[in-house]
Amino acid sequence: MEVLSSRVLLRPGDPERSRRFYGETLGLAIYREFGPPEHPGVVFFLGQGFLELSGASQDGAGQAVSLWLQVRDVAYEEKRLREQGVTVLREAREEPWGLIEAWIADPDGHRIVLVEIPAEHPLRRDPR
Repeated sequence: MEVLSSRVLLRPGDPERSRRFYGETLGLAIYREFGPPEHPGVVFFLGQGFLELSGASQDGAGQAVSLWLQVRDVAYEEKRLREQGVTVLREAREEPWGLIEAWIADPDGHRIVLVEIPAEHPLRRDPR
């Protein structure tokens, strides 16, 4: 299989609330918008991937899927998001595998893992 593009799809309980969360609170840039103006879908940039919010679902968040977002400074982002009322599920800490992680939740309860890769971590030194 040759994958040419990919994205994560979320069906939020309240699409407008989730659009504000991802676009304004997290500050993700919009890649594209589509669909009817009164209920548009939106695709956000996620570094090397995309996040699409479209449609709606009242099923709530599943625990089997999390978003993994690498940021430059986890402590800064955790503080900034707390000040905006974002639910912090777990404060920033260094994991046994050497990454610094904080866990937050989107408005529907989807877990978002904020990750900082320290300068000395093998992911930064890997020549590939």
